[in-house]
Amino acid sequence: MRNKKEMDLMERALAELTVDVETSHDPLQFPLQAARIDYLPAELILPDPVQARRVLPESIHHAFYEERLTPVQALHELIRIAQLAARQHGRPFTNVSDLLAELTKDDDAEALKFTPEESLVRDLVTLAVTIRDDGQVNPLSVIDITQGLTRLFRIETGERRFWASWLLREFLPGYNGNGTIPCIIIKAEQASVFRQARENTARSGLSAIAMARQAALLLMAVHGVPKPDYPVDNDFYRQALNLDLRDKREYTDDILAAMGGVSRSRFSRIKGLLHLSDEALELSDRYGLDEWRLRFVLSLTETDQAEMVKQIIQHNLSAKQIQAICNQLDAPDPEPESDVPKVALRLAGVVKAANDLSGQGFAEALFHQEKDWHLARARLQMLKRVVIEAEEFIDNQ
Repeated sequence: MRNKKEMDLMERALAELTVDVETSHDPLQFPLQAARIDYLPAELILPDPVQARRVLPESIHHAFYEERLTPVQALHELIRIAQLAARQHGRPFTNVSDLLAELTKDDDAEALKFTPEESLVRDLVTLAVTIRDDGQVNPLSVIDITQGLTRLFRIETGERRFWASWLLREFLPGYNGNGTIPCIIIKAEQASVFRQARENTARSGLSAIAMARQAALLLMAVHGVPKPDYPVDNDFYRQALNLDLRDKREYTDDILAAMGGVSRSRFSRIKGLLHLSDEALELSDRYGLDEWRLRFVLSLTETDQAEMVKQIIQHNLSAKQIQAICNQLDAPDPEPESDVPKVALRLAGVVKAANDLSGQGFAEALFHQEKDWHLARARLQMLKRVVIEAEEFIDNQ
């Protein structure tokens, strides 16, 4: 039985949805009579595998959508990864219940730099506790994809609430529900990538890479590219690199609005991030890097892109520092008199005289050149990579 508080919340949510639909100019918005709120068993609800916002880390994401993990197993794996990271940083926890006490403390924990997996688990625990104590104010919106006698529903908006509900049910004390989740049910033919995009951009935590995937989904939708119901790789989203707003001017305003009211130029820069290599995309998405820092990485080779993103994460490089490094890496070498680049010959000459060089002296020289210790360390990391590759080459001769 639902209590009066829950029923009032559901009625309010549907009323707000009605107002939103009546005032929306979304060409793909669904009609009012198509929406209803129902409590669905969690086992009948499936997240969207092509959703722009990735809740789960990449490895768990693909394992779950390929049906190698159940929702509970996926959460177990996520918590295990978060526990390993927390232990390595001196803040171990045995289970997610241990995090409940920290949530009631002051903001001391906020000063810590949590890994992405730790932050995700903590955010889901916070949301799960809110659902437990206050009820689920915002229902999921789900697409009815029932076939024959098998009832199934695909999440359109609210995937974080879905995972928080499973976390509450299986991992936290105090759950007294019946295994159902409140949902707004929408007919399959009335699904809207625009509605999903507005939900994503209206909420915090959407990374630049997720925004790039969102831009791709919107472009492909208006160009008639079908959206699959199975997990895809980055090449699926990269199809949008060959599509443009100019070809669908009638949808331009709706697309830009769904992306949070960005300008056409910013939309193009966001979409352009799909040129990044797979490894650079995954790392950038996982750590939530901004577009204004990633734009300079696009000029590098695939190998250098991933390495540069690692340096950005490790040293928290500014856009100015990133631009300086990328410009130097991308600069063409002067015409060599032999097959050996001049820069390599100069470096070899320095190495020859390295007997008189100390590590401290080299570090101070780097700082003197860059005027920044973080940037000096990034240069040193780049040099390490060159030395490792040189050793491998010599070993093979």
